[in-house]
Amino acid sequence: MAKKTMDVVKGLDLQRYMGRWYEIASFPSRFQPKSGENTRATYTLRDDGTVNVLNETWTDGKRGFIEGTAYKADPSSEEAKLKVKFYVPPFLPIIPVTGDYWVLFIDEDYQYALIGQPSRNYLWILSRQPRLDDEIYNQLVQRAKDEEYDVSKLHKTPQSETPPEGEEGPKDTKGIWWFKSILGK
Repeated sequence: MAKKTMDVVKGLDLQRYMGRWYEIASFPSRFQPKSGENTRATYTLRDDGTVNVLNETWTDGKRGFIEGTAYKADPSSEEAKLKVKFYVPPFLPIIPVTGDYWVLFIDEDYQYALIGQPSRNYLWILSRQPRLDDEIYNQLVQRAKDEEYDVSKLHKTPQSETPPEGEEGPKDTKGIWWFKSILGK
């Protein structure tokens, strides 16, 4: 049966979208550490209009991260359909791997967002704060459900009361799970 066409945000203000977002919940990936916490993404606009993506998570006190680039899949389109490109392995940029990043919903203050993919195998709920009000969370889950995502797969990401500020913590050089979890490979 043909799936409905996914509603995607139109006219996303990339400038306002930049900055740090905390992962409130996501579809777990088999590549992602089960014990990953304080997972977050930081987006920075580059001069050429592309976005620098820094994804971080902490596992057993160690910081794992991967950096990549996001850009509009079709620059002439109003829709917030982005492509994200990472190089693998992250510490030895050899093979670029690209995935889809569709902004399905964002509130008018750019405080929380719902991100999906055309495959519907991946879903993220992001917030500017490490906590998200239950009512808002439930609304976002309902929205994902309306877009025919299997929301039973959503897993809440542990966020500590005082999330790490900077890049402290020993480095986790593996980092491979990031790009795989993001691209659904």
